[in-house]
Amino acid sequence: MEPLQRTIKSQVKIQGVGLHTGNRVSLTFKPAEPNSGIRFTRVDLSNKPVIKAECGNLLESERSMRRTSLACEGAEVQTIEHLMAALSGLQIDNLEIDIDNNEIPGMDGSGKEFVEALKKAEIVEQDAAKKFFSIKEPIWVEDENARAVALPAADYSVCYTLNYDHPYLKSQYMELNVTAENFEKELAAARTFCLKEEAEDLQGKGIGMGANYQNTLVVAEKEVIKNTLRFNDEFVRHKILDLIGDISVLGVPIKGRIMAIRSGHALNLKLVRKIYQQKLKYESAAIAFGSVPRGANEIDASMIMKILPHRYPFLLVDRIISMEEGKRAVGLKNVTINEDFFNGHFPGKPVMPGVLIIEAMAQVGGVMMLSPEQNRGKLAYFMAANDVKFRKTVLPGDQLIIEVEAGKIKARTGQVFAKALVDGKVVSEAELMFALA
Repeated sequence: MEPLQRTIKSQVKIQGVGLHTGNRVSLTFKPAEPNSGIRFTRVDLSNKPVIKAECGNLLESERSMRRTSLACEGAEVQTIEHLMAALSGLQIDNLEIDIDNNEIPGMDGSGKEFVEALKKAEIVEQDAAKKFFSIKEPIWVEDENARAVALPAADYSVCYTLNYDHPYLKSQYMELNVTAENFEKELAAARTFCLKEEAEDLQGKGIGMGANYQNTLVVAEKEVIKNTLRFNDEFVRHKILDLIGDISVLGVPIKGRIMAIRSGHALNLKLVRKIYQQKLKYESAAIAFGSVPRGANEIDASMIMKILPHRYPFLLVDRIISMEEGKRAVGLKNVTINEDFFNGHFPGKPVMPGVLIIEAMAQVGGVMMLSPEQNRGKLAYFMAANDVKFRKTVLPGDQLIIEVEAGKIKARTGQVFAKALVDGKVVSEAELMFALA
């Protein structure tokens, strides 16, 4: 069963000081409709601009050093990563957030207080399936000694290697499946940190103006100054928290394995942008494939190539000459001596391979199954053939008429009964099974 989207049941408010600007700020979390995503509203500005947490609204790293920020219509929301990590970790998909200044409050420097507030508001499921993006192909980004990779996987996991040339901040490694339980237990309370020698320099550049020894772990040569660690490896845990928050700006939860070495916000966001490009690539392909024109009775070869991913020499249907949406279709294949397969199949006495007749029947069946509204945009994968019979040979010059009728068609599978004819006589027939995805 597909997991459902989530929001909160009631409003909840928190307030604090921005880690970098030092500005006082209040946030009000509100329930949101399914498929609306995470949306910030700058209620302190006269036009109350709405800034959606998505890749297209990311502020360039050069304008948002050591943090992740959004901008839209001239308005900004800075340092979103700890809050976004909490939302991603708790698997909250839809939320309206009113904010009355330009930066998310730093709270204690972790995601802990965001998690507590959201749980107080009560997380609830909604009547809509959760949408995921599954990493399709490996993605790699690097910058000097830092690297990050996204790999295909059945679920969401992160592994991180932290490696500073520092006597106290030694190498640390952690990997974790990103679930709500794991996030709350293992990551939410891990706080942000910086080296002692960085602190004054950063504040001289106007960065970390709201930071102090309570909300930031300041690392000296032999200790953390005026604070104690919550975990022995709190530093690598916070790096994973940051990474999860940055990845969530994709706008949908992912399925994939993220591997990072010494990665920070700038490199994380390079990875997010590459994942987003891959997402757009596959979405545009999905829009093309499976898009059967509504009410179409005849479909030519150019339109078939927008429905099926097949191309010559594997596209074996020239035309759909008749179709009853979701119920029945008739296709046509002109068999010519120029077909590639005749070069090696019974040379000297060419015969169309029986498996290709079955494939032609399957392609007509695929077009028919993708014609109902609920299946548009899907792909039909040929799964099985039962009761296959070959009754006559098919020769160059023959014209195959392929008739398919729907059997049981469900959300994810389909059955068709198919036969191929030449001059009104059956040359082959079969029961074909498909997966719809």
